[in-house]
Parts: sequence; structure tokens; C-alpha cells
Amino acid sequence: MIRIGNASGFYGDRFSAWREMLDGGDLDVLTGDYLAELTMLILGRDRARDPALGYARTFLRQLESTLGTALDKGVKLVTNAGGLHPAGLAQAIATLAQDNGLNPRIAYVEGDALLRPDALTANAYLGAFGIAACLDAGADIVVTGRVTDAALVVGPAAAHYGWSRDDFDALAGATVAGHVIECGAQATGGNFSFFTELPDGAHRPGFPIAEVAADGSCVITKHPGTGGAVTVETVTAQLLYEIDAPAYLGPDVVTRLDTAVLRQQGPDRVAITGVKGTPPPPTLKVGVANLGGFRNAMTFVLCGLDIEAKAALVRAQIEDAVGKEGLEFTLARTDHPDAVDTEAASALLHVHLKDQDPKRAGRAFSAAAVELALASYPGCTLTTPPGDATPFGVFTADTVPQDGVNHTAVLPDGKRVTIRPPIRTATYQGSPRQQSTPAEHGAPTKAKLGTLLGARSGDKGGDANLGVWARTDAAADWLLGWLTEERLKELLPETAPLTVERHELPNLRAVNFVIRGLLGAGVAASTRFDPQAKALGELFRARVAEVPATLLGPA
Repeated sequence: MIRIGNASGFYGDRFSAWREMLDGGDLDVLTGDYLAELTMLILGRDRARDPALGYARTFLRQLESTLGTALDKGVKLVTNAGGLHPAGLAQAIATLAQDNGLNPRIAYVEGDALLRPDALTANAYLGAFGIAACLDAGADIVVTGRVTDAALVVGPAAAHYGWSRDDFDALAGATVAGHVIECGAQATGGNFSFFTELPDGAHRPGFPIAEVAADGSCVITKHPGTGGAVTVETVTAQLLYEIDAPAYLGPDVVTRLDTAVLRQQGPDRVAITGVKGTPPPPTLKVGVANLGGFRNAMTFVLCGLDIEAKAALVRAQIEDAVGKEGLEFTLARTDHPDAVDTEAASALLHVHLKDQDPKRAGRAFSAAAVELALASYPGCTLTTPPGDATPFGVFTADTVPQDGVNHTAVLPDGKRVTIRPPIRTATYQGSPRQQSTPAEHGAPTKAKLGTLLGARSGDKGGDANLGVWARTDAAADWLLGWLTEERLKELLPETAPLTVERHELPNLRAVNFVIRGLLGAGVAASTRFDPQAKALGELFRARVAEVPATLLGPA
């Protein structure tokens, strides 16, 4: 097997994780995922200020104290921290190594960047075979730009076992392994619905490891003595994170998530087997980021009586001051009746403004809000002083033909190798709508859904996903028949006017919903209280509904 660990799930993850993973036990490869849709916008702005930038500088700082250890232990390092400038990061690593008397073999992958004059950034999601080529050439460190998150695991596995483009089941199995560990501690108890049941209460979850076998099956584990836990449920939660249909499209393979079988193999060891793969689509996903304009926000505190009337007064006053265009008002009824302190008696009125003019969205707006302090509703107060506008980004997804990119592996000796696109592709036809027959489970009783169900949610551009799993077979039998698209819209009213797609994953005792347009123009532009839909699953679990009393167990 090949033992692949992960030390970063996003740009800003635990700084010490690289050191912890290298010191904590044996590894063959250590990966780091730094890129998200929002990150590409951040890196795009960095590059606009300085063309030498565009990569995740945090990784360089982490490497200062860990590169020597990795080389001594023979651990290969694979990361997408190259962002928009993988060649620049590779050169920076070479300089760092030379300054420390080290001589690693450094390779990088490029070709994801597309020329779009109307975009801040445009990057295709490349596959794993560029990474594999770099490792086959003896690289100690492989830096990439925009590849799929799972490619960081699939590439090393493909190089280790010599997989071909047609080894679809193996590639699919490794894709599942990569998807599970790509978000770091989310696979070991981080952001887990039942965190109170973990041995350390999720105080400091360790980072995950995937032991990938020659057929693509894997065991998810972690270093001994680290926090959190690896259980069927922690792995299920991550499998449900930010997915769409059960057919998980990638540049190298379409992975059938509904074929994965999870089994607890031992303490902190979960085996994943049975994953099937089919030929990839003829196109690659492209992430396009643009600056959408400027935005600002002010929050009014409304205390006591007449909350709705107070909010209406502020709305009229702000609209009179700056005009209606681009304004959004959200009243959060955080107030409690007959409260004994100011905070408990107060609601919050969030006022957002987006505009192409930084001056209108800036002090013209925030100062107008502050000027109401002595001329508006009784008890008027705000949570912040006036401030300037900040730019926001808009993320959209596009596609490009597989042969429309120049996927290139730049080897440690400088040789450039073109990575050919897959020969076999297949157009994805979509998943048929599934709806299990409702099962009879006896008399209902009212309960919070979280007593029976776990959930994990997240963002996919302007869409959100909500994965819900049952803790027992009996609860899954009920869940798959009970939780329809219509019922979800009743439980989460903000989804009612939107397109909701439902997908069953019986092997995981789960159902996944994709909620189109919930996040508007994407995370960077969203004005929702929960802009990345990270808490949507916990909102769902907090809802009270009629559930079969027999599933709740003894009182």
C-alpha cells in the first residue's frame, strides 16, 4: 500500500499540521490542499498587486521547519499551494532549500490557467497524471496550480502502482480516498455533528491518512495519539461534503459514490471498498473569478418593543440617504420576550450595500447609517463605526474540452512533459431522480431531527449541498422515504423558491440535496448570515419534526 497523509484543508488551516504529520508516524506522501473558490480570488488580487505572487505563501513558511525532516524520512510532498503561479512557488522553494543547505528535487504542474481577458482568474481543474509524471521522475516535492482536490492523492497512488488511464475502478477508489482526506480534520471529527461523543470532544482532531491499495480501496486512519476519531460516521460526513450527484465527475474518472462501502476495521480505521468508476467526461470544469464590485455592511441593534416598525424606519431612512439600488436588509429576530438584559431583548438589522462605485458603497453609505444615531428609532445603536467598502468577487463555473488545456509536468531536471488527455471519455447523462417508498415505522412523536440524523453542508459556487445521514439501518429506511424535496423545503423555508435536487446514497444511509442558487453569486459575493452554507446542516438538525417513536429508543 501507499500511505498518504494530509496536512492542510484550506489556505489558513492549522499551521503546525505539517510538523505534526511528519513527526507523528510513517508516511510515504504528505499532501496539502490550499485552494478553494474564494482562495483563487485572494490569490488573483495578490498577483494583480505583484506578478511574482499568486501562490499560498503560508506553505513556504511551513516548509522552513519541515523540509529537512521530509527529506530525511523520504516523505514526498505534494501540494496545490502553487495556486496561480506554481513555477513561482517552485522557485521560492528552491531558494529556501538552498538557504538551508538542502537540495530537494522539485517539480511542478502547470497548464490549468486559461486566457480569459474578461476574468480575474480562469483555471481548469486538472487531473492526477501530471503529478504522477513528476513523481515518476523522482521529484521530492510536487507543486501544482488548480487540480482537483482529490488529484493530490490520486496522483501519488497512480505513480506508485503504475495505473493506466483505463484503470477506472482504481482511480475512482483513490478519488474517494482523496475526497475524504482533502479537508483535513473534517475526516477525523472536525465539524462533526456528534462531536460530543468523540474521545476528546473534538478538542484537537488529528489530520487524516489514506492507506491506498493497488485496487484503489483504502483505509482511512490517523496517527496514534492524535485527537478526534476515525469512524464510519466521521468518514461518511466528509464523503457527503460539497458533492453533487452520486456520479462524482472528475478529469480522470467519474466516481460512483453510491458504490462505496464503509466498514469499521478497527480503532480509528475505516475501510472503503467497492468503489466503481467510469470514463471521465470530455470536458474539464473551469473556475472563473471576477471582481463583482464593492460592498459594505452596517448592523443596527433594535431593542425592546416595535422591532418591525423600528426596522422599517431604518430602511426608509437609509434608502432616502443613499438610494435603493444595491441595498439588502435582513432582520434577525434574536430578541426574546420579557428579557432581563439588553442583549437578550435585541434584534439585529443587517444592512448590506453592493455597488460598482467604491465611494457610494463606502463612507457615503456607512456614514449615512451612523448619522441616524440621534435621529431614528429609540435606543438606536450600531455594532461598528463607519468604514470603507471592500471589493468582492463573483465565482462562476464553465467547461473546456479535455484537449483544450496544455497540461504540463515540469520535471526536476527542467524537462517539460505534455500530459495527454484521456482517450476514453463519456458524456454524463445525469442521474435519474430517486425516491424510496416511505416505510411504516409506527406512531410518530415530535423530536429534533439531530437526535436521529447527522448532516454536513457546504458551498459549490452559488449552490449549496446538504448531506444527511442516518445513524442506524432502521433510521435510514425511514429517512430515505420520508425526506423528500418537498419536505426539505418545508423544514428550510429559504429553499422553497429554489431548485432542489435530491440524490440517494443507500450504502451511506444518506441522502444528498443540491440547492441551486442559495448562495447567489458565490461565497465571496454572498450576504447570507452563513455565506458558505457551513451551518445549513446544523440548522436542519435543530428543526423539530414528527419522527417514529420506535427509532428514538427507550426514554
